[in-house]
Amino acid sequence: MRGYDVHTGKLLWTFHTIALAGEFGNDTWENGSWKYTGNTAVWAPMSADEELGYVYLPVEMPTGDVYGGHRRGNNLFGDSLVCLDARTGKRIWHYQLVHHDTWDYDNPAAPVLLDITVNGRRIKAVAQVTKQAFTFVFDRVTGEPVWPIEERPVPQSDVPGEKSSPTQPFPTKPAPFDRQGLTESHLIDFTPKLKAEAMRVASQYRSGLVFTPPIIRDSDGGKRATLQLPGAGGGANWQGAAADPETGFLFIPSSTDPYTSALTHDPKRSTMDYIAAGGLGGPKVMGLPLFKPPWGRITAYDLNTGDRLWMIPNGETTDAVKNNPALKGIDTSKFGNSTRASLLVTKTLLFAASGRGDPAFRALDKKTGAVIFKMNLPGTTSGGPMTYLMNGREYIVVAVAEVPGGAPELVALTLPGASKEPARREEN
Repeated sequence: MRGYDVHTGKLLWTFHTIALAGEFGNDTWENGSWKYTGNTAVWAPMSADEELGYVYLPVEMPTGDVYGGHRRGNNLFGDSLVCLDARTGKRIWHYQLVHHDTWDYDNPAAPVLLDITVNGRRIKAVAQVTKQAFTFVFDRVTGEPVWPIEERPVPQSDVPGEKSSPTQPFPTKPAPFDRQGLTESHLIDFTPKLKAEAMRVASQYRSGLVFTPPIIRDSDGGKRATLQLPGAGGGANWQGAAADPETGFLFIPSSTDPYTSALTHDPKRSTMDYIAAGGLGGPKVMGLPLFKPPWGRITAYDLNTGDRLWMIPNGETTDAVKNNPALKGIDTSKFGNSTRASLLVTKTLLFAASGRGDPAFRALDKKTGAVIFKMNLPGTTSGGPMTYLMNGREYIVVAVAEVPGGAPELVALTLPGASKEPARREEN
């Protein structure tokens, strides 16, 4: 990570996200692995507090996604939230959210800066949402957790050469915003036939609690892979979370998306001992996800207390699910869909732009999640909605990327009667 003078382009400082020899954290890279390990960059957007002069880095995981036998140790500053002094690059504080990552649980979203009041004390907070469906909340000045974070034992890897961390951080508040881990109680069971088939399919995979490690493909009695939930594409992602500065509420879109996590030895493709042999998505049961809905959510929290306010399925169930013969006679109205919404908070409402399978723009009640207004969009949204004020009139703009038979568009919305000019839809 480098800091530059914006006026001259002069390099001012450099911070190493893989600690070099003699630097803090270097000892967390065993056997000199810091010399050759890659990644550990910042691919999600950063956040900054202009008043403090601090910048917050959501650092990603090291190479590779599901195998770390070549980089034993906790691997700082991988999977960490790092606070730097923007003027000097000096590390103010850090917190590692995943030790020795083998799940591709790198930080996917910009940290959220929000002032909250906890037990009567005003706190300048920063919240980091994760793929594993946690929300880590810290005092953004000191790095102290707002609520305790516990190091809990997790399942250990049996892959030869791998050495997983015996514990992982679990925030005690807020509660997870999406399903974590896969057990029999989570399997789809709307009919006896569906449940029996789900049990059969699930038996082909290793599954369990969150942080169940990857396996070698076809090991453990012929198991195909570890069925990881949330997977590398599950939980939160680049859409991040939306914060309401007036109430201290945090709104998080998420996807209940699994990952088949397996390893194979293939010298033709890599000199590493093992490489990934799994992939995004999970096994299907009669054309349906293996586990119960909802498959996508919007969850609201009061960060003043750490309590969940509400959760709703994201969007509407797709036609492919509604019309699936295996669900004949089943109410599918609350299933949602597996895409995440892109959110925008205003003084009065929460706006949600949905993605594939449900291209729509909705206005929600911030306190309850109830849908107040819905408008279909011409295609899939490709970014978060944004708002601006011009001539006393507020506009909201949504980017639409995949328009059937047409070019990408910007859809601009406003309330009628707010000015003498009529509302227009601008396309580009």
